[in-house]
Amino acid sequence: MIVELGHFALVLALAVALIQAFVPLIGAQKRWHGWIAVAEPAAVVQLLLIAVAFGALTYAFVTSDFSVRLVVLNSHTDKPMLYKVAGVWGNHEGSLLLWVLILSLFGACAALFGGNLPPTLKARVLSVQAMIGVAFLAFLLFTSNPFLRLEQPPFNGQDLNPLLQDPGLAFHPPFLYLGYVGLSMAFSFAIAALIEGRVDAAWGRWVRPWTLAAWIFLTIGIALGSWWAYYELGWGGFWFWDPVENASFMPWLIATALLHSAIVVEKREALKSWTILLAILAFGFSLIGTFIVRSGVITSVHAFANDPERGVFILMILGVFMGGALTLFAVRASAMEAKGVFSMVSRESSLVINNLLLAVASFVVFTGTIWPLVAELLWGRKLSVGAPFFNAAFTPFMVALAVLMPLGALLPWKRAQIGRGLRSLVPVLLLALALGGLAWSMQTGKSALGPVGAALGAWVVFGALTDLWLRTGRGGIGARLGRLTRLPRADWGKCTAHSGLGITLFAVCAMNAWAVEDIRVVPVGGSFPLGSYEVTLVKVDQVQGPNYTSIMAEMTASKGGRVVATVHPEKRVYPVQGMPTTEAGIDYGLMRDIYLVIGDPQENGSWAVRSYIKPFANWLWGGALIMALGGLLSLSDRRYRVAAGARRHDMPAVPAE
Repeated sequence: MIVELGHFALVLALAVALIQAFVPLIGAQKRWHGWIAVAEPAAVVQLLLIAVAFGALTYAFVTSDFSVRLVVLNSHTDKPMLYKVAGVWGNHEGSLLLWVLILSLFGACAALFGGNLPPTLKARVLSVQAMIGVAFLAFLLFTSNPFLRLEQPPFNGQDLNPLLQDPGLAFHPPFLYLGYVGLSMAFSFAIAALIEGRVDAAWGRWVRPWTLAAWIFLTIGIALGSWWAYYELGWGGFWFWDPVENASFMPWLIATALLHSAIVVEKREALKSWTILLAILAFGFSLIGTFIVRSGVITSVHAFANDPERGVFILMILGVFMGGALTLFAVRASAMEAKGVFSMVSRESSLVINNLLLAVASFVVFTGTIWPLVAELLWGRKLSVGAPFFNAAFTPFMVALAVLMPLGALLPWKRAQIGRGLRSLVPVLLLALALGGLAWSMQTGKSALGPVGAALGAWVVFGALTDLWLRTGRGGIGARLGRLTRLPRADWGKCTAHSGLGITLFAVCAMNAWAVEDIRVVPVGGSFPLGSYEVTLVKVDQVQGPNYTSIMAEMTASKGGRVVATVHPEKRVYPVQGMPTTEAGIDYGLMRDIYLVIGDPQENGSWAVRSYIKPFANWLWGGALIMALGGLLSLSDRRYRVAAGARRHDMPAVPAE
């Protein structure tokens, strides 16, 4: 009964979305207040109905209702409760239901908290948001219904993909979807502005908090996915340029550009067309990511589905929304005349360069991701584009971005002098070069990547701190420290986010340049050197888990005759799916991780062992979280809340017809 209730609620949500998509849009065009007023309650009702549907599916998973086909395919009675709940979105149909739930959540938030938005703009935003909902609700109900029943339910299910039975993967998709789908709000604001034919400073202020919220969630989601890949897959890496990883990274790059471009619209009423285009492309790349994950056109360990028919449906959605948006953009381009004029050397120019670097970097990732598919379609050749291409083609843009970032942040609006900004950064430059030189002198026989990363990271971090300090003006240290505490949260957020990027850049370089790797066969009780440590394979046992069997090793790492770490790497086998997984044993540290993996048994009773020392590994995810914290600080600034401080454009009273 509860499952049928969820199914019925989903059908009703589609009907409500249809009403929300067209009635307020017509009302805004005709200036009918009654029709405009439909948007807000419709958005809230749509959220409530989809929440009921999601709750019903969650109930089916928690209670192991094997009359539901989706539960049979993705659950098992012995599965821990956390993974029963995570199984709701650990598949194509359930994850799509989460997708539309988050979409309706953002629409309802705009309805409830967008009180200062002009009524016509708000109605159009909610209508566009509902149109996206109509498309995906139809996709869900007609091709991917999560509530299908089985005539003869089995006694047990087929279990969830073992790779997904992990805390990191339990929380990674919701955060990622909050970012992916959150970019729909920037898209809806862009289309609403194009329909109205007006993009101004107020619009820039309205669109920024929604984009910032999506960017925060996307940052956290990508970091969680990277961390999961690091400790779960047993390869010792954190980023593999997998197509699905790239699918989340491309909208993150475009959203980062959009955030900076919207600043120029808000402050100077320039870059209007470019900002609108970025808002369209950010959501467009989110749809491309959805297509990659669910169509089966590109093979990935992260893919949800391999059904070409579903892929065609998503491709149609992508074509309709992107084609329509770009056509409207072309028609309305003349209405987005820039008002602000700026010189070649100015804060505006630095943000333009920032945007170009991020956009081209995103295009490089897109080209490398989609090229194997293009090559197979056009020439029948199977190609693989891997890390060497991405590292060589992508890295220069990030290096250029990091080099220019501190200087660009110090330049004033409209017109600036490079010399004045550079003088403020001379101490930072000397410190960065000194740290790079120190790193070079301490390493032996290594590449320049580590020292360059140290210098670049220091340049970005201390450049951001210098920018924050200069905002306190002149005077004594005490007075400036007092003013520092009173700076707007947006300034603190900017400094924090830029510092997080610098830390992440350093950690990426350090992990690639200074990692120690060892692969060998080790007998039980045997030891071997790993960098400055001595690693011992103490014992290997058979362990029974709740829904798996495991070969668990106990390994120690010693330094100077003293045990500094004891870890327990595993090789698990999930009998229901007959699938093995690797669980690395990691001793986390501030300056390094000791990363040990147990492999297959050998004929002589020894075991294959893969071992790493990963320097500054935790700095990478710490840097990502610091970036997200910076975004959160900026979002908490009153000036950047939804429509805060913006003038409401009231309409003349026109009676509803």
